[in-house]
Amino acid sequence: MDKLTPQQRSRNMASIRSKNTKPELIVRRGLWRRGFRYRLNHKRLPGHPDLVLRKYRTCIFVNGCFWHGHGISCNIDHEPLTIESSACCKIPNTNREFWVAKIRRNKERDKEEQKKLAAMGWHCITVWECELKPSRREETLESIAFTLNHIWLQDHRAKVVPYPKQEEEKMQMPMAAEDITNQT
Repeated sequence: MDKLTPQQRSRNMASIRSKNTKPELIVRRGLWRRGFRYRLNHKRLPGHPDLVLRKYRTCIFVNGCFWHGHGISCNIDHEPLTIESSACCKIPNTNREFWVAKIRRNKERDKEEQKKLAAMGWHCITVWECELKPSRREETLESIAFTLNHIWLQDHRAKVVPYPKQEEEKMQMPMAAEDITNQT
């Protein structure tokens, strides 16, 4: 049984933002301090990524654990009521079928958007809300920075061209020591 009236619940749910959330601001500030520059909510890319780093061809999605079902395995074969809550994502008992279906749709949509971005040549990084708790925040931000630098190095490494091999049979040039001995 819900403790709030339907009007109160509706008002609470309507006040949840999709942009400029606290986890997103933490990631933005952390990356900016580390020298990374980005654009916000690129409307032309599938899924409108939270952060787009064009130099690195990378999109960063900062996902809330509840809304995107972090830690919940959603297979199409599962019945809606068999999905269990995880450590950071608790599925409400009130109107459970609705919430399970909504989280499942969100997870499927996220996968499709990331596949589309990958087909376009973009790298995708997903940062979960629970990874930005104060105890893990710096570790997560350092991990993102490391991943971005690794992506840049992979995309910009020098092309290795093998040195052409010459056959020794064609190289029958006399050596300097042989020339001196033959001339005397």
